Amino acid sequence: MKDPTLVCASLVAPSPEDMAREMGIAADHGADLVELRLDSLASFNPRPHLHFLLKHRPLPVIVTFRPKWEGGEYEGDENWRLDALRLAMEFGADYVDIELQAAQEFVESISVKKPENFKLIVSSHNYQTTPSIEELGNLVSRIQAVGADIVKIATSPVDISDVTRMFKMLAHCQEEQQVPMIGMVMGERGLVSRLLCPKFGGYLTFCSLNIGKESAPGQPTITDLMNLYRIKQIRTDTMVLGLIGKPVGHSKSPLLHNAALNSVGINAVYVPFLVDDLASFLKAFSYPDFAGFSVGIPHKVTAITCCDEVDPIAKCIGAVNTIVRRPSDGKLIGYNTDYVGAISAIEDGIRGLIGDHSIELPLDGRIFVVIGAGGAGKALAYGAKAKGARVVIANRTYAGAKALAESVGCDALLFTELESFNPEKGMVLANTTSVGMQPNVHDTPIAKSALGHYDLVFDAVYTPKETRLLREAKESGIPVVSGVEMFIRQAMKQFDLFTGLPAPEEMMRDFVMKNI
Repeated sequence: MKDPTLVCASLVAPSPEDMAREMGIAADHGADLVELRLDSLASFNPRPHLHFLLKHRPLPVIVTFRPKWEGGEYEGDENWRLDALRLAMEFGADYVDIELQAAQEFVESISVKKPENFKLIVSSHNYQTTPSIEELGNLVSRIQAVGADIVKIATSPVDISDVTRMFKMLAHCQEEQQVPMIGMVMGERGLVSRLLCPKFGGYLTFCSLNIGKESAPGQPTITDLMNLYRIKQIRTDTMVLGLIGKPVGHSKSPLLHNAALNSVGINAVYVPFLVDDLASFLKAFSYPDFAGFSVGIPHKVTAITCCDEVDPIAKCIGAVNTIVRRPSDGKLIGYNTDYVGAISAIEDGIRGLIGDHSIELPLDGRIFVVIGAGGAGKALAYGAKAKGARVVIANRTYAGAKALAESVGCDALLFTELESFNPEKGMVLANTTSVGMQPNVHDTPIAKSALGHYDLVFDAVYTPKETRLLREAKESGIPVVSGVEMFIRQAMKQFDLFTGLPAPEEMMRDFVMKNI
């Protein structure tokens, strides 16, 4: 059985004292080892500083002294740099990381002195692309041939589908029982290569202590790696779920879904996928264990054409926000849980407003103004129409509003016409655009002065919890329904679809209110 993947905290610090302090913090957070980035030290003096750092280290140590030509900070004499790495080995470093370009000379120089338990990592960094499988295989062979104890390859993605080539290389090295391999794809598109490292047999994965302290693009923090994604629990048979979107960094879905999965003891992890092209992503990530995806902006409409089958309700809406891989045949089935989450939340809001929680169709006959004609807009428009509302679509482009209005069978407006649109009192306003979402929290889709004609205002945005639109509606004395409520309800339905189990409603609702 393969040893567990190690968690390595990469330490970037201006002084040896700061670096020593951070070693202690990394140990407290559960790291297995630390990487000392000597090239980050302001005035590095090899003998005293290495002696200080290595003498009382609380964890095993990788010593790295990365030159500028390989993405690091060191720009000085090369011989002096290699002397410092040899000294680190002599002082008891557990690992030294040397670049492939400098490895031959370094390996020859330490061959006689190399301690028994010392391991040499030979690394290659590509900051432009991720090579083909064949090229990665050749690179692994070259690194092995030079005398590496551990192969390390870091690449850059043009598209998230490039990550699968690294997964395949890691799995191949493990199956062939070759030299252990560290393989990662850098940047936000490559984040999943770090999070899912244990599933594919990587020797270790790197993390930072805090945001802003990364030694390479795309490193997660140790807190996220250990607590949010629970990397120590990921195995080769762990089910992978995740959010497909662009952007995805703002989303709280990983927080909620991972907490829910853990609460019921399911062997699964939920990760963010920054996806440019949905079709190519689904083709590349076709592993059976990649069992389900939440679909976010801007892929909800495209997802209709990327699924093998689409639930009739999602097909009518024209948007999919949930994709499930059917275990029996691997086919992708599309659903829409935005519809359920948003409409049920708005209906309960109306029931509370009129003081009658028994009324079956609280939206019946009301004018329901939907701002936005994307995937969420389609879900709200379809849902409101099905509940008897008179739907109106407002969009930045009239063509977009008209296209959705014709498919639903309702009226269309330009975004700019909203402020003068006031045919009657008692309307419902539903924003389904990203206007007001972090970081643009000062934006709003409609002026405060135009809110007075509405009985209730809903905003699908849930980061922040209270958008400018909701705040100004409250200030105008208008009841509101937050996107947080829609988020909770659609997530519970997704959990049901992903796992086949009832969602832990009380736990999920409590978690969202405390953490999101």
